[in-house]
Amino acid sequence: MTASAENNIAATLARFAAGLHYEAIPEAARERAKHLILDAVGIALASTGYEFAQRTLSAARELGEGDSDVIGLGAKLSLRDAMLLNATLVHGLDFDDTHGRGVIHATASCFPAALGIAAQYQSSGRDLLTAYVLGMEVATRVAAVAKGGFHQVGFHPTGLIGSFGCALIAGKLQQQTAAQLAMAQGIVLSTASGSLEFLEDGAWTKRMHPGWAGVAGLTAATLARHGFTGPQAVYEGRFGLFKSHLGEREAECDYTLATADLGEVWEVGEVAVKPVPACHFTHAVADSAVILHGQGVRAEDIVRITALVPKETIGIVCEPQAAKRKPANSYEAQFSVHYAIASGLLRGRFGLPDLEPEAFTDPAALALMDRIDYHIDPQSGFPRHYSGEVLVTLRDGRELRHREAINRGAADRPLSSADIVAKFLDNAHTAVAPQRAQTILDAVLDLDGGSARALSRVLAAAA
Repeated sequence: MTASAENNIAATLARFAAGLHYEAIPEAARERAKHLILDAVGIALASTGYEFAQRTLSAARELGEGDSDVIGLGAKLSLRDAMLLNATLVHGLDFDDTHGRGVIHATASCFPAALGIAAQYQSSGRDLLTAYVLGMEVATRVAAVAKGGFHQVGFHPTGLIGSFGCALIAGKLQQQTAAQLAMAQGIVLSTASGSLEFLEDGAWTKRMHPGWAGVAGLTAATLARHGFTGPQAVYEGRFGLFKSHLGEREAECDYTLATADLGEVWEVGEVAVKPVPACHFTHAVADSAVILHGQGVRAEDIVRITALVPKETIGIVCEPQAAKRKPANSYEAQFSVHYAIASGLLRGRFGLPDLEPEAFTDPAALALMDRIDYHIDPQSGFPRHYSGEVLVTLRDGRELRHREAINRGAADRPLSSADIVAKFLDNAHTAVAPQRAQTILDAVLDLDGGSARALSRVLAAAA
């Protein structure tokens, strides 16, 4: 490392990673981290019953088996393929957590990477938890630098930025030096990826982004461990992360966010747990619609509906409007403000059952979506809050509205630990018996009292 690179972002993050230990993480942050992991495990278990999970497993087995565990499927794969599949399970239902300012699903990459690598190296549960928190702190901060800009130019931060968090997770569990950890970030710059093109047709590729981040991170860290070199100006360089991916929007970046209050403010406390299985940008209007339904609003009485949404989210969940008004598959439904509102007003809910084909192709839902339009929310709190509002005009001339200024589950309106446990049990019970769900719950919440391999084995047993 040259003198000019000693204090750049990669070097600063590397020193933090090398020096981080379990006791330095506040107890409140450790407890929140374990509940975020619990949430991820419940979603992964629920995902095992879906076609995408079985097809991913089939492909991974063709690539070769190994001795690393797959959550809930009883399969054994190579370490990198197990990480890929586990992350696909966590992210596959779009029900996993989101860091608001970073607009990133960081747990989906960081936990499967930490679990697989820690089990491989026979690390303690404390080491696993420390590595997970490290990855979360890095991925969320680096993503926040762009201020939501990656989505605007077609990149998915969960895959793109998750790779850097996973590189440091892997390096930490391999007990690398700060110099090696800095080099791992430089190497992963060339493999980090994640395109938003899946939005155009509901493709499955988004589901694999956090798993590929783990694969890229482990590969980069292992290369660095063996002396392979990568560039030093990983983030700030002329062709570094932000200039190469954001173009003119790079001028809007705040590079200080990558390292501000590192080791003092813990970003795991800023992560929002999803109460709704859809893109987080739809949650405020989804909840608003459910509340209006609870106030007696019925679909047959509605003339028109207007949604107010943050301008930064329009290209993701509002446009192209013809497709958003008629989702062709569950993924398109999860990224449609129109369907989120229609489901809430029609049924008083928006949950996993509402993502079945018979739900989003329901003629009543389609008719209601045709009456929905959107405008930019002038009071948006984006990206800290994914705010939204729904205004309905009724046949009798009345106008009713509800606003969610802070989306439910956000850092300023968090789901409690008890709420997360309840969500875990709801998801886990779709795949495993209640007794096994309780065993898994206990193992996760006692993570720092056991070993990584023991937890991996508990999670892996087939339903």
